[in-house]
Amino acid sequence: MGLVLGDFVSSISPYRSTVIVHPQTHRFTEALVLQSGLSLPAYELVYETYGTLNAQRSNAVLICHALNASHHVAGVYTDAQGQIKPRSEGWWDNMIGPGKPLDTNRFFVIGVNNLGSCFGSTGPTHINPATGDAWGADFPVVTVEDWVNAQARLLDALGITQLAAVMGGSLGGMQTLSWTLQYPKRVRHAVVVASAPNLTAENIAFNEVARRAIVTDPDFHEGHYLRVHTKPKRGLRIARMIGHITYLSDDVMNEKFGRRLRALETAVADRDVAALERLAYHYTTTGVEFEIESYLRYQGDKFSEYFDANTYLLITRALDYFDPARAHQGHLAQALSVAQARFLVISFTTDWRFSPARSREIVRALLHNQRPVSYAEIDAPHGHDAFLLDDPRYLAAVRAYFDHTVAPEVL
Repeated sequence: MGLVLGDFVSSISPYRSTVIVHPQTHRFTEALVLQSGLSLPAYELVYETYGTLNAQRSNAVLICHALNASHHVAGVYTDAQGQIKPRSEGWWDNMIGPGKPLDTNRFFVIGVNNLGSCFGSTGPTHINPATGDAWGADFPVVTVEDWVNAQARLLDALGITQLAAVMGGSLGGMQTLSWTLQYPKRVRHAVVVASAPNLTAENIAFNEVARRAIVTDPDFHEGHYLRVHTKPKRGLRIARMIGHITYLSDDVMNEKFGRRLRALETAVADRDVAALERLAYHYTTTGVEFEIESYLRYQGDKFSEYFDANTYLLITRALDYFDPARAHQGHLAQALSVAQARFLVISFTTDWRFSPARSREIVRALLHNQRPVSYAEIDAPHGHDAFLLDDPRYLAAVRAYFDHTVAPEVL
């Protein structure tokens, strides 16, 4: 391969340089047998790569994405005129790129869009060859294990037999963990960030409330809304609002929003009677009064425009189903006994959706099996979203692991 698929362009901040990238598509003609026993016929995976694959093909790092993310891990896109598209930065661009914690001057990084997604890989919005209509609700159930199997097939097509590392946060961390169990000889290092060996009952409950919001939307049409040219946007809005509440910590919510009334304080301070009248009318028509309400509605509206409802149902179910210890009578240590990788596990103190206690479960199970593991528990105020942010201690921990533990083995 040896192809550099991006050029250094500029520096936005110490962690945010931009690289121009282009998505690629690989079509598979051989059916994929799923964990459910069903088979997915010919399908496509969309992916992006960053950096250069070395001659030994030993420096590849696979990135696994979370619920609403995609293959677009880092870099930016350009338009037809070659200009950088606004807000096209990859979702982990602060982590991956030239000179960043996962340095693409040294590693060949691959981001893959999961099956069932709505960002290019075959999913519910694609055509079911058996019917000629969009799959919709008929798209087969997919699991974390199915995603890993599909990713392994892509690596086969790219000629990569073993990965220097697999890395992911949240649901991506679950995929990372599953990689070490399904293909233990193909993974040398695993970086599991803000994740868990399975979901708690509370997490499953949040997912179910979000799903009910979608399926009870009058525009859902039993999952076949595309056939009637509609979309359950109201349900998607509520699902996203629920998600945002769980991704942020109470401290961050209070710091960002508190109990501030939307624009009211400014109008009162300025004694702007006209503005106060407009605000009163706005509240009576929309019900939006507090800043946090406005923020949640904005996030919900934005999400409902670009995300697919059936994809949301599929991915949250995959989250719920993941539990490698289930086949071992609930014994996580026994489930992880097949892993051969070295691990870096990272958690954040205020992440109550994937708490540090869940990461420590993974660490204890690995230590029980005498697997080498490093653990970092970052005291950060940001809640679950911390794994996407620029906490210097977090980024330094990842950088140190790749520089001093992963790189010497492959470079």
